Amino acid sequence: MRKVTLVRRLPLLALCGILTVGSAAAPSPNAPAIAQSVPSDIDARVEAILAGMSLDQKLAQVVMPDTSSFSAADMAQYRFGSYLSGGNSGPGGEERAPPARWLALADANWDAAMAPRADGRTPIPTIWAIDALHGHNNIVGATLFPHNIGLGATRDPELVRAIGAATAAEIAVTGIDWTFAPTLAVVRDPRWGRTYESYSERPDVVASMAGAMVEGLQGTPGTLDFLGPDKVIATAKHFLGDGGTGGKDQGNTVASEADLRRIHAAGYVPAITAGVQTVMASFSSVNGVKQHGDKVHLTGYLRGPFGETVLGFKGLVVGDWNGHGQVPGCSVESCAESFNAGLDIFMVPDAWKGLLASTTAQVKSGEISMARLDEAVRRILRVKLAAGLFEKGRPSSRPLAGKVELLASAEHRALARRAVRESLVLLKNNGNLLPLKPAQRVLVAGDGADNIAMQAGGWTITWQGGGDLTKADFPKAQSIYDGIADAVRTAGGSAMLSKDGSFTAKPDVAIVVFGEKPYAEFMGDVDTLEFHDDYKSYKTMQRLRAAGVPVVAVFLSGRPMWVNPEINAADAFVAAFLPGSEGGGVADVLFAKPDGGIAHDFRGTLSFSWPNGPMPAKLDTPRDPGTLFPFGYGLRLADHTLVGPLRETAPAGQVVSSRIAVLGRTGLPAGWGMTLAEAGSALVPISSNAGQSPSGVLVLRGIDRERQEDARLAIWRGGVSARVMVSASRTLDLSAPGQALLIDLRVVAKPTGRVMIGVKPAGPATAKPADPLMVDVTALLADGSISWRTVAIPLRCLAPRATLRGVDAPFVIETAGRLSLAVSDIRIAPASGRVLQCPAKPR
Repeated sequence: MRKVTLVRRLPLLALCGILTVGSAAAPSPNAPAIAQSVPSDIDARVEAILAGMSLDQKLAQVVMPDTSSFSAADMAQYRFGSYLSGGNSGPGGEERAPPARWLALADANWDAAMAPRADGRTPIPTIWAIDALHGHNNIVGATLFPHNIGLGATRDPELVRAIGAATAAEIAVTGIDWTFAPTLAVVRDPRWGRTYESYSERPDVVASMAGAMVEGLQGTPGTLDFLGPDKVIATAKHFLGDGGTGGKDQGNTVASEADLRRIHAAGYVPAITAGVQTVMASFSSVNGVKQHGDKVHLTGYLRGPFGETVLGFKGLVVGDWNGHGQVPGCSVESCAESFNAGLDIFMVPDAWKGLLASTTAQVKSGEISMARLDEAVRRILRVKLAAGLFEKGRPSSRPLAGKVELLASAEHRALARRAVRESLVLLKNNGNLLPLKPAQRVLVAGDGADNIAMQAGGWTITWQGGGDLTKADFPKAQSIYDGIADAVRTAGGSAMLSKDGSFTAKPDVAIVVFGEKPYAEFMGDVDTLEFHDDYKSYKTMQRLRAAGVPVVAVFLSGRPMWVNPEINAADAFVAAFLPGSEGGGVADVLFAKPDGGIAHDFRGTLSFSWPNGPMPAKLDTPRDPGTLFPFGYGLRLADHTLVGPLRETAPAGQVVSSRIAVLGRTGLPAGWGMTLAEAGSALVPISSNAGQSPSGVLVLRGIDRERQEDARLAIWRGGVSARVMVSASRTLDLSAPGQALLIDLRVVAKPTGRVMIGVKPAGPATAKPADPLMVDVTALLADGSISWRTVAIPLRCLAPRATLRGVDAPFVIETAGRLSLAVSDIRIAPASGRVLQCPAKPR
């Protein structure tokens, strides 16, 4: 990394006091030594600033809106202490905005926050935060490192430290101050959609990476590089117990206090010791208590003097996206309970005006004491002083600002490629097929072969990743296929890309790259770990082997999965997790040197147990029959280990529910699609949570029900018949008796015309598409209720059961009138809720 001139500012010895602890309790004998006092000049400066602040200034410090919901004029009026850009909140709503636009937005909000105040009081710098989880992943052209699940497989804290430093430098290029990373969840059930954000199911692995990543991002405490110009503020998240919810996002962790601390707090001790400036409260609950309102843990355990029973954290606690609104008795616009429990900053993306008003009233009434408000503001000011924000000046004036050559620099790309090599885990290498000779005819197949968005996973340019992202969105990245082609052609071989594995000239070997489509957070929650792509990859590999072609499988996933059929169909099987932007790192280990020697051996070992069925392995259970490959497993090229044949049927007792999710709060099932259409126009595929029909008569967008964008709002403007349709990845048999189409919905604006809902049967391949089977549901939507409710449409209302044996679109809704309808959970299941009375004859 280039040398930079350090900004002169206050002494950096444990500046913000996050490295400091009270002396009331002796540290644990096993605890690392940390600074024991706060420099008096920092205390004095905090108190001087605090004394000069008005009530309005103090309140503004504890509110964090999203950039999509406020303007620079709002910043000038309200002077927010911090703000964020969520995963879909690029400058001006443009997710692909170039780095210069991000820096310009940083300047605009800085200028507004620091403009002279009408009351003559001193302005307070604002902080901009972002989710940079595997590199500066919101920025087109930035380096994308492997997600944490892959980094955990490396068992290399120094590599993680270097990745943190590279990420911090790239964040600084865009003028951003703060990242909501690292995630320190110890995930005990990989059905959770955030599993890939975790380093491991084991607390010791998470602990080994936590401090290294924090120091990479922030620098080393007590040195001049601590929070210097090429560093950013880090966040340890999500406190506490987020990984213990049984695979459910924002669920409930049931655990003893001892297990909470031994397992789920393991990463926080080294993170706090490393000087982490902020901690984010978890959406989830512990033993039924929402963590955004859990004073016992947010204040008592997190903040008491460091020792056997408390962590001694002195920084600030920030909420998660409207998480305070889930505390009993609260709403997103009002939650004194959360603030009094120990939350210092409300993350309130768009309801900030209401929250400011209610919090102001609560302070004036005494429901929130002035002492508690001052305590929170002190913590915020200390972090800002530690980061040098009072001295750094305008974002574009800082040493690394605008230096776009640092984004995906040669140094950073080499580091990412090394991380890919070290994170790959070799699960099978029968006959020691690997390493491959590069001077061969190599066929590369599979959905993930030439798909950088798929290999990067969620939190890539957009919140969910994938969708409509193409290779053009990754100008400084390399797909797995391109990396293979480079290696092979350099050695005199040939490489051919064939997504379906077909060929004319027989190849010497085939590499099939496949796996999960990108997702993030609750949209990645699954009921089972069974991998689904309708056996497409399995069949491709079978065809290749039947033709006498050896097969190497490269599996992309954010978690361990039950892929026994695919492992059986391959001669060699590599768990690549989500490697990021440097696909060449995969080729580095798959291929030998031209002379046949090993170029790079496999080094990765599983940081999560690999299941032997659709349900998770039983952790900490020796010889668990539900575990195929145990924690720590990983072959080397010289190993002579024969794998298989493996059982391809689910173990007894692991029965999957007959419930079919159509459009859940976790999004569409993998491989399914949604389209919008209007009369006389082509279908418009929807690749994210938002879109519109060709003329705009039908508009769809994501909205919050209980979580971030866990519902969809469809708005019909009327005049033309328009339709929303969800299509399955395979033909569904919906003929079982007693089944219904269940929809959780809220009528925002009542229909002005007839509304039809139904399913579309699969027609013969040679015929035109079949018409949907629909029923009139206008009466269900026209009663004036605006609350969320469940309605059920018995499938027998649509057609005789025999007709429902082949359905390719299990949800269709259409109207020519005006209607605003929110939906959040559509499924095929036994009828419940308000049930539609079938017309006399099925329609």
